[in-house]
Amino acid sequence: MRSLLLATLLLALPAVSQASYKFTIENNTDQDIVGIEVSEDGESWGDFDVGDGIPAGGSAEATWAEHTDEGNCEWMFRAEFEGGTTSEAIAFDFCEDDLTIEFE
Repeated sequence: MRSLLLATLLLALPAVSQASYKFTIENNTDQDIVGIEVSEDGESWGDFDVGDGIPAGGSAEATWAEHTDEGNCEWMFRAEFEGGTTSEAIAFDFCEDDLTIEFE
């Protein structure tokens, strides 16, 4: 499941299929985000590669892979911060119009 989640989400890819969902991850905290974890059920978590991370006050564009179109609309996201803490899980619905995840 963990490797499936890794393959499911792709960060800032230049060539993305028309059917993929682009979304923004906003880091409205005073700590750098060094990782994102995702879960479809809120119990099993997989890593989402954020490259060099998302700096405090910064944002990054990400892409939800096309092959997940048959999956659930709602996923859980949580941020891993530079100090070793993890945020509360945020429910995110890819079927909604405003595709921005905000960590505060």
